[in-house]
Amino acid sequence: MSAPAAQPEPEMTPRRIAAFFVMVFGMFMAILDIQIVSASLPEIQAGLGASSDEISWVQTSYLIAEVVMIPLSGLLGRMMSTRYLFAVSAAGFTAASFMCATSSSITEMILWRAVQGFLGGGMIPSVFAAAFTIFPPSKRAIVSPMIGLVATLAPTVGPTVGGYLSHAMSWHWLFLVNVPAGILVTIGALSLIDFDKPEWSLFTSFDWIGLGALACFLGGMEFVLEEGPGNDWFEDEMVLILFVVMVLGGIVTFWRAFTLKNPIVDFSAFANTNFAVGSVFSFVMGIGLYGMTYLYPLYLAQIRGYDSLMTGQTVFVSGMAMFFTAPIAGMLSSKMDLRLMLLLGFLGFGTSSWMLTGMTADWDFNELLVPQILRGISLMICMVPINNLALGTLERSKMKNASGLYNLMRNLGGAVGLAVINTLLTDRGALHTARLSETINWSNPEALRQLDLMAANLTAQGLDGPRGALSQMVARVAQQATVMSFIDVFTLITALFVGLAVLALAMKPPRAAAGGGGH
Repeated sequence: MSAPAAQPEPEMTPRRIAAFFVMVFGMFMAILDIQIVSASLPEIQAGLGASSDEISWVQTSYLIAEVVMIPLSGLLGRMMSTRYLFAVSAAGFTAASFMCATSSSITEMILWRAVQGFLGGGMIPSVFAAAFTIFPPSKRAIVSPMIGLVATLAPTVGPTVGGYLSHAMSWHWLFLVNVPAGILVTIGALSLIDFDKPEWSLFTSFDWIGLGALACFLGGMEFVLEEGPGNDWFEDEMVLILFVVMVLGGIVTFWRAFTLKNPIVDFSAFANTNFAVGSVFSFVMGIGLYGMTYLYPLYLAQIRGYDSLMTGQTVFVSGMAMFFTAPIAGMLSSKMDLRLMLLLGFLGFGTSSWMLTGMTADWDFNELLVPQILRGISLMICMVPINNLALGTLERSKMKNASGLYNLMRNLGGAVGLAVINTLLTDRGALHTARLSETINWSNPEALRQLDLMAANLTAQGLDGPRGALSQMVARVAQQATVMSFIDVFTLITALFVGLAVLALAMKPPRAAAGGGGH
């Protein structure tokens, strides 16, 4: 453990601090763009004349490309240097954003979204690696909450920002808004970043087969997880084919990672217990972060009939809670045991999910307020110690690769979480519909009383009472079944986070941080 401590303390210069802020802003753009289109997909669909099957690929293509780039960024960062990797990623991301805005067909949009996702994925791990290499351990209480806030706040406020932009102007501005910001980030990265030197010699031993295998493995996995729930998993031929591609790609990726001198992905960081456990936590954080960011708007749209703007205004509370908790989380991380902080964060998140298990079809902003605030606070209280515990005990030489893997785990957690959530919502919804339909029959006096009331009400309005009452009853059953399936998912998330809280005690506190002036 003394080896990392023996290294000289990184020098803190105004230029490096400015460079880091530029990088954080670039990362914010890349993570925001995952979710910014989610609330505005109907507007994009109408604008491009796309089918409902095609429009989901605006999200999927971005996620698949990003998930391939994130672990690759470690090797590219060593080869090109942080400066050139970040500048090329930011410039390409900006150009792809402009091309997305000017797309005239769904095919063009999907292509440019994939390019945008791939290059955006190059910016995210670079920031985590820079935070733990250019700042001394004593400054982690300031730096870690900042990157934690961006990584969690961006996907949370994405639907809100997207809803406002597409309502106030048009869906094109979801992408055009990146252009001036992206140009500034590119110029800032080129002129300010000076943390490391490129190692162009690594290009001669670049593992192109490994890159292909990695793309097949992670791209196939992301496709299977995205498309599986809606297409009955292996009943769909394309899902089955890509599952086979994923397995073969995975075998080749791991084989080359453990046999080559300079593999595409270096898994040696997992030998560090803290990093391994921290990556598991990062994976589960992805389930909680992306799962809840998906469930809230879905409930508000399906059950309450909210549009994208109303949904954005309702879920904005979590983002505000995170924003105000970040500095508190930073102070706490330098004053209390990080494992205890993690325990509190996980229990808080579990409690916020448990509060939603009392949900009814009438819940709106007021009922969702406290669970959302608690979720936002808990996310920040979890994120800071996970970053510090997972990356704070690694040697600097391993940081770039480890940062890519750590961020990949969060994204994969989100993908797995959404696949499981969608499958559960479909299966449990069908089960609850069947159960409710069994009890609501012609021998149930309460059901008959309700039907008579609805029929009388409709007849009084000059409509076909009996037929209208039956269709209203069917809609009511479907709505109740959907709410019950949401409750099942919230119960599962509660159990997951409470179980994890116990695992938090298995980690070791990073001695480097403790000895760096944090106390």
